[in-house]
Amino acid sequence: MIFKGIIWKFGDHIDTDVIIPARYLNTSDPEELASHCMVDYDKDFIKKIKPGDMIVAGENFGCGSSREHAPIAIKAAGISCIIAKSFSRIFFRNSINIGLPIFDSSEVFKNSQQGDILEVDMDKGIIANLSNNKKIQITPLPEFIRKIISAKGLVEYTKREVNSK
Repeated sequence: MIFKGIIWKFGDHIDTDVIIPARYLNTSDPEELASHCMVDYDKDFIKKIKPGDMIVAGENFGCGSSREHAPIAIKAAGISCIIAKSFSRIFFRNSINIGLPIFDSSEVFKNSQQGDILEVDMDKGIIANLSNNKKIQITPLPEFIRKIISAKGLVEYTKREVNSK
């Protein structure tokens, strides 16, 4: 699976309350959550992004509460994947569970700027910055995680596995 898009760059310790503020958690509707994605960081973020865009961030992205609303809001907003120096473990797992591709890479953070265009080859573990012609090799996600992402999340993956038996 290959993703290509413009990056939106964030710093360290972007917590789930910044991704989707608690005052908007009275719904679980993905589209409604998406409409408030990153509103306290940049009130016009959702108006600026386009489907397929990516987030590149610093350390500890998704820290804070364990709510699944945060990766749901990001995915429903149209973000194709997130690349960060590091992630909160529960955010990482919640992202995989809903089918949002997520990758660790300090090199991508260091070698990119907001507005750069990236191409991510999830299967080969290659992230190419098309704006500065740098390619970065990362450890590909394990096959079972790639299958979950390809199925659009753990629930759909599980349904496929059960139905194939």
